[in-house]
Amino acid sequence: MESSAVIKIYSEKDTKDLAKEFAYGLNAGEVIVVNGELGAGKTFFIKSASGVLGIDNVNSPTFALVNEYMGKFKIYHFDFYRINDVKELHDIGFDDYLNDDEAVVFIEWGNLFPEILPYKRTEIEIKVLEDFSREIIINKYE
Repeated sequence: MESSAVIKIYSEKDTKDLAKEFAYGLNAGEVIVVNGELGAGKTFFIKSASGVLGIDNVNSPTFALVNEYMGKFKIYHFDFYRINDVKELHDIGFDDYLNDDEAVVFIEWGNLFPEILPYKRTEIEIKVLEDFSREIIINKYE
């Protein structure tokens, strides 16, 4: 692990601002894994980050498994929540998506299949606290 940060946020605006700041530092070829319980704000974070990259129509790919968008970069947005077996990811060519050096890959619920994730990635964990604020932990693996 190269770097780590823990940020406490108190509102959707805070989440949006953090996601935008995060997105300004993104480069093609990066993989971003976003974990957290249902309703923690994973899709909201990705949607906010994608807005900086010129994409305004981000939706959760829960049933499609992957959505593709075009903005400053090509974006692949995966959601592992409804996947039952890692074979499903292999069947849709997951490795090909990961190897696209011209794209940024966002993965929700990546913690469900850690064995398929590349070592070089950024993981964002969103924890909902008792007062409904959020703790966002960002770990970058190089």
